[in-house]
Amino acid sequence: MASKVIPAKTPAETALVRAFEQWRDLLPGDRDVARRREDAFHAFDSAGLPHRRVEAWHYTDLRNLMREAFPLAKAPSAAALQTLEQALANSATALRIVLVDGFFAQELSSALPGGVKVQPLASALSTGRQDILELFAQQGGADPILALNGALMQDGAIIEVAPGAVIEEPLHLVHAFTSPSDAACFTRSTLILGEGARARLAESCEYPSSAATQANACLVVSLADGAWLAHTGAIRANTANSMRFDTLTARLGAGTKFESFVFIDGQGLVRRQLLLCCEGENAEVNLSGVSLLGGQQHADTTLFLEHAAAASTSRVSFRTILDDASTGVFQGRIAVAPEAQKTDAKMLSRAILLSDAAAMNNKPELEIFADDVACGHGATCGGLNAEQLFYLRTRGLKRPEAEALLLEAFASELIDDIGNETIIAEFRRRVRAWLAGRTAASSNHSLERA
Repeated sequence: MASKVIPAKTPAETALVRAFEQWRDLLPGDRDVARRREDAFHAFDSAGLPHRRVEAWHYTDLRNLMREAFPLAKAPSAAALQTLEQALANSATALRIVLVDGFFAQELSSALPGGVKVQPLASALSTGRQDILELFAQQGGADPILALNGALMQDGAIIEVAPGAVIEEPLHLVHAFTSPSDAACFTRSTLILGEGARARLAESCEYPSSAATQANACLVVSLADGAWLAHTGAIRANTANSMRFDTLTARLGAGTKFESFVFIDGQGLVRRQLLLCCEGENAEVNLSGVSLLGGQQHADTTLFLEHAAAASTSRVSFRTILDDASTGVFQGRIAVAPEAQKTDAKMLSRAILLSDAAAMNNKPELEIFADDVACGHGATCGGLNAEQLFYLRTRGLKRPEAEALLLEAFASELIDDIGNETIIAEFRRRVRAWLAGRTAASSNHSLERA
């Protein structure tokens, strides 16, 4: 009889065990929540940090990449909150919901319009809101990083939009990090849209502190029948040894529409997971994103989308630009259940590699159990079009400028479909800033060689 080989715990795994033992009695929640935390940590501890033999993590071997686990961040000081308040004051954002070092910051959050309610997750856990706990259980999944989030979640925001409410201005969920020393933070937020409600949620990261961070954030989305949600995210880590894990789970009712666009840049390691299920008929899903990677950055987008009801539609399109020795990952799996006839699903990942040292790992998959569907997937990797570059050079542009023009067009094609001019302008600004940095580095390198 073959025996099971149990690998020894890594220093990071050992540190996470100690962190849970230290914090479990201090984290918010009643006895039921404490039991759920124990179950979640047991699930993580049994699996350990994911590695190459875990299919969903094959290209992001966290057991090898995560050398240490940072201590949990403490609640931010008054001085840190004041500094952050000054930084946020320069933003044009009006409807703001702020999480700082893993904690909901009421004093930095804005008053919200009628039809929207926000409650700190910590208070909901302490009062035992069963509807929230049941929603977490339904969308928990078996992923070890998501299980770790469920065990160590410090706080978050519960955002509820009333049935029929139409929120014209975007709600901004800000993830801020102010700890003066390297630290980890775990947040879990929930967005619940009632029947027929319409809203837009924009997520962003702020790093007033230069310390490294290990952030594990989860957003749980629930859309009642006929609801519409447009989501955007600006996801980034702030230092070369920082890590950010973002998980979005969503369950979609009948006749819902869910759009999500995510922009990834920065440094370090970023892993974004999307776990979605079209539970009602005639649901529509549009997922897209742009990643701009350089240096040693590693960015992983992993998607699992299940069509569980008839006549639902999905469009998935991601684009990645890679320079230097960066690594990109796109894994997408669309599953069509036997009862999901008339499903229309398309998935495409495109990447441009600007360096021989850069690497892109694409793995799109379809798993179809219905016979009346229209599904397809594809992936491309390559360099910039030589003919287009030559044409621009003949018009007097230097090579770095010509490359920047083509790359901006490649990224902006998806950005321009977001549907909100303010958010589009911000993402286009960030694309130009990234390209300007690359052009400046190329010019400096040319001067050094001269």
